[in-house]
Amino acid sequence: MNDISGFLLLNKPKGITSFQLVHKIKKQLNVKKAGHCGTLDPAASGLMIVVVGKYTKLQDTFMKKDKTYLAEVKLGIKTDSGDLDGKIISQSDYSHITKEKIEAVCKNFIGKISQIPPMYSALKINGQKLYDLARKGITVERKPREITIYSIDLLDFQKDIFTIRVKCSSGTYIRTLAEDIGAKLGVDTVLNNLVREEIGGYNLSQAGDTIHTL
Repeated sequence: MNDISGFLLLNKPKGITSFQLVHKIKKQLNVKKAGHCGTLDPAASGLMIVVVGKYTKLQDTFMKKDKTYLAEVKLGIKTDSGDLDGKIISQSDYSHITKEKIEAVCKNFIGKISQIPPMYSALKINGQKLYDLARKGITVERKPREITIYSIDLLDFQKDIFTIRVKCSSGTYIRTLAEDIGAKLGVDTVLNNLVREEIGGYNLSQAGDTIHTL
């Protein structure tokens, strides 16, 4: 085993879990200890911080840093998972939605807000991950959590998809935010694509295979 300590800024591709990415890094570096600092869903891509060796002690510190996401939200569809990997449970007309309405609604979410974590998440309740329960068709009560949305910028709106950049506190679920924005608009919504661009002061453009130390 190699005695390496530090952290890596990586661009997680779509199609793999955060755990799989960490396992790959562990194997490549031949290290005993490694962990990630914030889960990204298999369907999401973007910046992940992976800590190695003694730096695993800093996992919680990195986890609590603010995040920035680029999110595509699709109008007219709602799924049981909040993203396109789920089963469609309802559809609605979105012809009344305008750029101005989206911008106005997004402003309502700026600041400290209460958010209920989705069932399809890695959050644990009584030792069980919610997504494991969700896959079995089990729904449990989740307590609302206070998060902070610093900004939501509408970047694009084409047909049935709008793109927003969200700067937020740790613990924010963008799938839930997308659904909540839809609820305020009066239309079904689903997360179409998600990219994490920043964690704290670290940016996706810095991602590579260099091991950093503080």
